[in-house]
Amino acid sequence: MSAIKALIPGFLLTWIVSLIIGSQGSRGGLLDITHTFYQGHELYWSWPLFCGATGLAWALFAMME
Repeated sequence: MSAIKALIPGFLLTWIVSLIIGSQGSRGGLLDITHTFYQGHELYWSWPLFCGATGLAWALFAMME
């Protein structure tokens, strides 16, 4: 259950950080931020950041149980 709960903060952290860094024109180095268009909307996303943020949130939720 901790892993499922960790998806929400992992998504939010990735979305906010990618939006801030990506909108400035940077790719974020190892974060590999990509700029995509989805149904007419711009989206910045980073899979390495999402995996790291979800793992960190999962560890925090698991320690709180």
